[in-house]
Amino acid sequence: MKTSPSKRTRAATLAAVLLAGVAVPAQGQQDRPESLLPPGFDEPVPTPAPAPSPSSAPAAPSAPRAPEIVQPLPAEPAASGESPIANVAAAEVEAADIDWSRYELPDFARHSLARIGATAAGNEAFPANAFGEASGKYLQTLMRRLDAPVASRWASILLRRALMSPIDTPAGVNGADFAAERAWVLLRMGEAVAARSVVEDVDTDNYTASLYEIAMQAAMANGDPAALCPVVDKGAAAIPQRGWALARAMCAGLAGKPTEAGQLLRQARWGTSQGDIDSLLAEKVLGTGAQGRRAVTIEWAGVPQLTAWRWGLATATRVEVPAWLYRSAGPNVRYWQALAPNIDAAQRAPAAELAATAGVFSNAGLVDLYSEIEQGGDGAEEIAGVARNLRVAYTATSANARVKALRALWDEAETPRTRYARLILTARAAAWVPADAKLGEADRLVASMLSAGLDGAAMEWRSVVTPGGEGWALLTLADPVGVGAVSAGDVEGFANTASRRKGQMLLAGLAGLGRMRPGDAQSAAAELDVAIGGSNAWTRAIDEAGQRGDTGMVVLLAAVGMQSPNWDWVTPEALFHIVASLRAAGMVNYARMIAVEAVTRA
Repeated sequence: MKTSPSKRTRAATLAAVLLAGVAVPAQGQQDRPESLLPPGFDEPVPTPAPAPSPSSAPAAPSAPRAPEIVQPLPAEPAASGESPIANVAAAEVEAADIDWSRYELPDFARHSLARIGATAAGNEAFPANAFGEASGKYLQTLMRRLDAPVASRWASILLRRALMSPIDTPAGVNGADFAAERAWVLLRMGEAVAARSVVEDVDTDNYTASLYEIAMQAAMANGDPAALCPVVDKGAAAIPQRGWALARAMCAGLAGKPTEAGQLLRQARWGTSQGDIDSLLAEKVLGTGAQGRRAVTIEWAGVPQLTAWRWGLATATRVEVPAWLYRSAGPNVRYWQALAPNIDAAQRAPAAELAATAGVFSNAGLVDLYSEIEQGGDGAEEIAGVARNLRVAYTATSANARVKALRALWDEAETPRTRYARLILTARAAAWVPADAKLGEADRLVASMLSAGLDGAAMEWRSVVTPGGEGWALLTLADPVGVGAVSAGDVEGFANTASRRKGQMLLAGLAGLGRMRPGDAQSAAAELDVAIGGSNAWTRAIDEAGQRGDTGMVVLLAAVGMQSPNWDWVTPEALFHIVASLRAAGMVNYARMIAVEAVTRA
């Protein structure tokens, strides 16, 4: 009997809705950023005195009260277009009193809005025309409605590379606004550092209201409020909200101007209670500057929501955020935590494992983190035990002892996410284990190596794994040569011994990689109820992008087809088109790893 198509087609149907431009967002997603601060906090700052000074702007009408925050995200960007302050002429200043905030770059040092992005180690850039001829509006729609993070670690790594790369600005959108859209997706993915790099590639003179909003969000995500100081005055002028008024006070305090900082803080706090957590955190930042003398105590009791503002300022001032409060935030905040260098390694470790499953943290990063914990002797016994077992897995003299330590690390994991995280953590240690059937654990050793892309070491186990078992399936997908076609019987046999779901993912991966004859693929698809021949707006869009070689578009559409918190809602049909399109666009290595991940995590 055929299974109900409702669950199988959810991701593909959702993708088609997105591409059609229907104004119905996916469950749990958000078109635009929400406020950094609680409801009502981003209303225009009222003038505290009865009569404003001559230099004060008239108070703007109060904005309607915002809905309850469900994600720690920034305020909705203003309408796209040039910032109202972008072309304001610089005021004349005396030569002895230079205002460095108005210093103009020479022409050769300016960044063009025609191409924006950043390159970084381990982030090989996509071609500048990676999105082909797609219009700015089309790309904006896909990015705004993408419910990040996405299910696949490898798809997330690809998406980070594409969004971070120096990319040509498409027609119909301002370059700064396009940078804001890309950085906004990166922040929702948990990629705080990558998002900041994209924002910083735009000259401050070219900022738009949207980019000011995302610049504040990126500063908070990195726990670095000082990053706002070069743009704080223009940002406050463009966006008359309390968050920017508090930022001006913080920057004055960080600049060693306590009197001015105090005045700005009093103005920004007008109308709020003395115990307002957001103002107190800003005051604590303000007091860290030169000549700062403010002692501020932060109490989290009664705080219902962890916003980006609260997380960023607490992290900047080394105020520990209680573990229970993270449950009120999206998973991206845990990934920000994993990347924060001023949080103790032992506190970051659980978040870093989760971040690794989302492609935000690497195997090498995890190993370095646990090495720091082991050398420092810090952390709870559970965390310290992981560090000790990892050291044994790398340094034990016998292969049996290394496998025993690896087995302990894998068996301790209690959830699908943490089990996959431990495979990533142990990937290089697994690669050092000699291929020997007597050692056992061949399937998990292979899965561990492939979780970090170590296909060369994994292929040494080809003659050791059980034919038709999970290790065989993973190596068949990972094989960079792919000698010989896989039969329908082999796929169906694997589905019977492993699980139907894993068999469906194996079929989709092999068919997408071209590792099955068309007749065998159709036969196995009919037996396993996988409609790989189905067509909708999303499948046509990603297939055509793959044929054109528009690598960035393929990756973005792949993320659209995988916008789920886990693999449960990723259909084998979607996996087939993603793998086939990546292969067609020349990204076969990533196609292989995504197919491997699908079977491993199914």
